[in-house]
Amino acid sequence: MARRRFFVRAVHNGRAELEGDGAEHLRRVLRAERGQRYEISDNESVYLAEVSGFGKGRVEFRVLEKIEAEPPPLRLGLLVSLIKFDRLEWLLEKATELGVESITLVEAERSDRGLDTAARKRLERWRRILLESSQQSRRAKLPELFGPVPFAQAVATAGSWRYLLEEQDGARPLVAALPENRGREDSVYLLAGPEGGWTDAERATTRESGWQPVSLGPLILRTETAVIAALAVLTNAWLAAMAYNGSR
Repeated sequence: MARRRFFVRAVHNGRAELEGDGAEHLRRVLRAERGQRYEISDNESVYLAEVSGFGKGRVEFRVLEKIEAEPPPLRLGLLVSLIKFDRLEWLLEKATELGVESITLVEAERSDRGLDTAARKRLERWRRILLESSQQSRRAKLPELFGPVPFAQAVATAGSWRYLLEEQDGARPLVAALPENRGREDSVYLLAGPEGGWTDAERATTRESGWQPVSLGPLILRTETAVIAALAVLTNAWLAAMAYNGSR
């Protein structure tokens, strides 16, 4: 069974401290004891460490060795329009499990009014969700969370490949739009619309900015369903390329 992994603020002189909810979970739920081993990350590197002591609201670690972390198959960014918060929080959790490097919340024309203001008040809560999901999925680094940002700013994001999820007829299937040559340094961005879909003006802006409209099939999917399906396709496509290139 894989060791549990926790994120710490810093590793200094072979020592680290876990604070907050993570420390409480480790002490109260997992009933950690001195000498027990866990993995920790300072959001740069991963280490094998053992519990060396406890303090008020914290668990102390002694680093034993650095662990080589498997690099992601691609640099994957998600730009998603604001949707109802219960569904957005589920999306944030699952997108983190699927390895996104960054998540940007976007103010689309058909996003419900007031979500942008309310979202700014929940950013800390959402960062905690990203932290907990990162620990559960044993990530080496936390995804970054940005926004909400205006649609025009989101569309200006630069990347190796940029895909716009499109529900209208005529868009190419996502798998047909993937590049033939794929590598770890590729930065791939996925732009997903709100519950009401994109406006014609937004579609025109994305076309002018070079985004490729892509489809996941003939059925109309909820935003969070489409995002998770697309992220899984992209991650698997780049993983397959890594496996093929490594076998030659």
